[in-house]
Amino acid sequence: MRLNRASLTAGVAFALLAAGFIPLAARGGWNGSVFGPFAAQAQNLGERAVMGIVVDPNAAPVVGATVFLKDLKSKSIRSYTTTEKGRFRFGQVNMAEDHELWAEKDGKKSAVKTVSSWDTHKEFEAELRLK
Repeated sequence: MRLNRASLTAGVAFALLAAGFIPLAARGGWNGSVFGPFAAQAQNLGERAVMGIVVDPNAAPVVGATVFLKDLKSKSIRSYTTTEKGRFRFGQVNMAEDHELWAEKDGKKSAVKTVSSWDTHKEFEAELRLK
C-alpha cells in the first residue's frame, strides 16, 4: 500500500490529536471548558510517600536498620534508619520515576522491591524482611 503525503499528514495529525498534543476544541465550549483529550490527565505526576517496616526472619521489627531508596533514572540513593518500631518513611518520592527499595543491617539484606512509576497510589507501603 502506497501512502501519499495527504494521508500521511492526516495520520500524524490524528496521532497527535489522540495523544493530547493538539486540543480537540478551543476554549469557549460548554461553560468555557476545554473538552477532548485534555480531560484525562496522567495519574503518575507528583509525589508519593514510600513507607513500611523492616522485620527479621521471625517477623519482629528491626530497630536501626538502614533502608535504601534508589531512583533508577538518576541513580541517586536516599537512606533512612528505622525507628524503635522498625518503621521507615520517605516523603516526596517522584511518581514519574521507578525506584528500588531494600534494607540492610549487620550483614543481612532484604529482597529488593520495585516502586513502579506505573503504580498510581500516593502511598506505597512495604514490609522488608532481612535474610
